[in-house]
Amino acid sequence: MFVNAVRGGLAAIAISATIVTAAENARLEYPQTRQVDQIDVLHGVKVADPYRWLEADVRTSPEVAEWVAAENKLTDAYLDSIPQRETILRRLTELWNYAKYSSPMKKGGRYYYLKNDGLQNQSVLYVTDTLDGASRVLLDPNTWSPDGTIALTGLDFSDDGRYAAYARSDAGSDWSTWRVLEIATGKLLPDELKWTKFTGASWTKDGRGFFYTRYDEPARGAEYQAPNFNNKLCYHRVDTPQSEDVLVYWRPEHPEWLYQGTVSDDGRYLVISVGVGTDERNRVLVRDLTEPYAMPVELIDNFEHEYTFVGNDGPTLFFKTDLDAPRRRLVAIDLRKPQRSHWREIIPQTDATLAGVSLVGDRLIAKYVKDVAARVKVFSPAGRFIRHVDLPGVGTAAGFGGRRTDTETFYSFSSIVTPPTIYHYDVATGASRLIRRAEVKFNPEDYQLRQVFYRSKDGTRVPMFIAHRKGIKLDGSNPTLLYGYGGFNVSLLPRFSIARAAWMEMGGVYAQPNLRGGGEYGEAWHEAGTKLEKQNVFDDFIAAAEWLIANKYTRPEKLAIEGGSNGGLLVGAVMTQRPELFGACLPAVGVMDMLRFHKFTEGRCWVDDYGSAEDPAEFKTLLAYSPYHNIKPGTCYPATLVTTADTDDRVVPGHSFKFAAALQRAQTCRAPVLIRISTRAGHGGGKPIGKKIEELADKWAFLVKNLGMKLPER
Repeated sequence: MFVNAVRGGLAAIAISATIVTAAENARLEYPQTRQVDQIDVLHGVKVADPYRWLEADVRTSPEVAEWVAAENKLTDAYLDSIPQRETILRRLTELWNYAKYSSPMKKGGRYYYLKNDGLQNQSVLYVTDTLDGASRVLLDPNTWSPDGTIALTGLDFSDDGRYAAYARSDAGSDWSTWRVLEIATGKLLPDELKWTKFTGASWTKDGRGFFYTRYDEPARGAEYQAPNFNNKLCYHRVDTPQSEDVLVYWRPEHPEWLYQGTVSDDGRYLVISVGVGTDERNRVLVRDLTEPYAMPVELIDNFEHEYTFVGNDGPTLFFKTDLDAPRRRLVAIDLRKPQRSHWREIIPQTDATLAGVSLVGDRLIAKYVKDVAARVKVFSPAGRFIRHVDLPGVGTAAGFGGRRTDTETFYSFSSIVTPPTIYHYDVATGASRLIRRAEVKFNPEDYQLRQVFYRSKDGTRVPMFIAHRKGIKLDGSNPTLLYGYGGFNVSLLPRFSIARAAWMEMGGVYAQPNLRGGGEYGEAWHEAGTKLEKQNVFDDFIAAAEWLIANKYTRPEKLAIEGGSNGGLLVGAVMTQRPELFGACLPAVGVMDMLRFHKFTEGRCWVDDYGSAEDPAEFKTLLAYSPYHNIKPGTCYPATLVTTADTDDRVVPGHSFKFAAALQRAQTCRAPVLIRISTRAGHGGGKPIGKKIEELADKWAFLVKNLGMKLPER
């Protein structure tokens, strides 16, 4: 590990010795992190940034690497001193050790699925000719690196069943490299497509190549921090070098635009989606692939609404859209008469949010979210309602993918207290057949799940799921974990996870509110938690905490909050606004400096949700809640364990570094402020199971110690 290598060899630069004192509640001695006289003047306001130097890449800055080593040494010593940690680690390992399957996907006459035997660092890709027949390994990412830190992050198959294109990423980075495999023989072809991010591979009907997007190679040393511009849509021909790829679409006058190319099931059309950030509003172009010299034709020429391509019926294309429908609907656009006046509504907006539509077996399968529970309906291509899909209960249904010519599809179902089950669905008859049930060492009958609705600061009605062991007493004594996200139109649905199962088994209450900024109630709900309205998200989360306290689930010193990425920002904002309300805080890979996030990697795309410090009104709002800038010296902050990783090139770790350094300097009471920095890990995707278990054991041990928990006997 790079950090371990420099730990003993570099002089300690501006960092004092660190120790954990023997006394149970003694104050920690934090690294005395160097401060710099960095003052930015933004819209006439002077803004101090004394830890700017911690933004440097740990892989290229010896000073930052030494700081990371010192902080990890302090954190490791603290966590190792918690006697319950080993018990938690053993139990997490036991719970995690069960066979985990993805829903099967059918391509080119074969079935593919991912399987993890239990504790494999990465899931393995299997292929079989029949659902009940013998399977063989097609790709095993566990063989790609000794520590399991190279992951499979993208996958698609040619229609003729000959090739698989797959992406692999190293150490959790968002950068990926695509390779091509011959499925029948397992032969790896020489194709190697570099500098790709957030792209799929969409094959042409002839199986000779696929469309994908890429960036130019970044400057050496800037790969993990420099902003990403000039995304390009390209076509790659199998068994040729990337240098010969054809540039399909790029607008150099708009370096901020992002592209995605999807080939229609019949192979006739390339549908090009153009975006500018994380917002789903997009432009659409269509290219007729049967005409060799055809140019893309603009179908949607503005960024006013979302148009998600679902499929086609000849020259008629189906799009999920929020045009005149904030909870979304499905429309049909005939390319022979593309004017809006000729568009047809196929599935109208309802009181539920239309989350996705797939065209399978000549049926439109529509996935809805109604009060944060999954609903699935089946329609004809003309929009005639056919049936509901009967789901096992209140929870999350995922899947229903496939092609128009398929007669079957697959889906999974789970809830917070229900481990996942996988079903085969006959599109013609509507029959669901259970094919796999997760064999987790967890009994759902011992736990209960309920949904409540509470009022936020401005009176908005907000839903929240609460799960715990049956029979708890509502006397304010329960250790409670409040988890949130609230952003980017993401719906936080009730899914099963080993982390939550372990927490509830330890005697904890788990609470998950659906904050504004998410997509649970459509675009209006999303927009109510963005830009100048972002404070609504924090108010919703604070109100959830106050409801749990008022209803005797817990009390402040027993209440912990957790969130990652945008959820890390959420935790950072509310703990700086209401530090007395919480007993412990777990901000993970959070966006903590709201004035500079847009200057790194993909951060510029988040302006859709956050706004930008370059805009005077948005700057004022951002400064008012930016976690790093709102830490107040002389304050007693809750016990805090910040988590990040050295290879996080989505939310660069400098956010967490600066936040932790400032919080340590400001802390006046004995509650610990620590940062745990993983090595050879990124934002979370592709993280080896071993690293996941270790990190979770550290988090839960931290909560056990700082919430005064006693583990129940097993």
